[in-house]
Amino acid sequence: MTDYVFPPPPQASVAVDGSTARFAIRRVFCVGRNYAAHAREMGKDPDREPPFFFMKPADAVVPAEGEVRYPPLTADLHHEIELVVAIGRGGADIDPDKALDHVWGYGVGVDLTRRDLQAQAKDMGRPWEWGKAFDASAPCSALQPADRIGHPSRGGIWLDVNGQRRQQGDLADLIWAVPEIIEHVSRSMALAPGDLIYTGTPAGVAAVQRGDRLTGGVDGVARIDFRIG
Repeated sequence: MTDYVFPPPPQASVAVDGSTARFAIRRVFCVGRNYAAHAREMGKDPDREPPFFFMKPADAVVPAEGEVRYPPLTADLHHEIELVVAIGRGGADIDPDKALDHVWGYGVGVDLTRRDLQAQAKDMGRPWEWGKAFDASAPCSALQPADRIGHPSRGGIWLDVNGQRRQQGDLADLIWAVPEIIEHVSRSMALAPGDLIYTGTPAGVAAVQRGDRLTGGVDGVARIDFRIG
C-alpha cells in the first residue's frame, strides 16, 4: 500500500444518467472558437484554421444543477454552453474515420469564463488559465452512454438565462466535428479513458450575475439547470 504524506484527493468524476456508476475524469480538453458565429463575435475569422485547445482541471467539473458559486477576482463571468465528449478508449494518432469508436458517451457542459481575466491575459500574451481553469468552471450534466443515444452530429444546442434565450445553435454548425477534434487532440498527446472534451460554444456568450438561473441543453443528449450562487 502506497504511503502518502497526506490523503490523496477524491477521484474527480461525473454522474452517468440512470446509473449509480460514475465516469472517472482524467483530463478536460476544451476547444476554442469552434462555431463560426462565436468566432465572429470574438472578433476572429471563422475559416477552418487548425483548432486550438486549452485545459481545465479535472475537479473543475461539477454537477450542472443546484448552485454553482460565482468565482472570485472577476466582474465579468460568462457562460458558454457546449457538447461534452467522454472518451472511453484511449489512443494516439486516431484516424477520424475510427474516432467515434473511442467515445464512451456525451453530456452537456458550460465553460464558465472570467472574461475580464482572459482578456487581460490575451492583451499581455499570457496563458488563459486564470480566466478559464478556476474552481467549478466546468459544470456538466450527467453523461449519456453512446450505446444508448448514438453519436449526435446535429441537433439544437441552447442556453437561457432567467428564461431569456442567450445562445442558440446546432451541432451541425461545428467548424471541427467531433471525429476531427479527437483526431487533432490525439496527434498532440495520447487520449485515455476518462478524458472529457468540451467541443466549443455557439454565439451569444454574455455575462451572468449572482442569482441568475441558467438552463439549456443539447437535443437528444441532456439538459442543465443551475443557479449562480
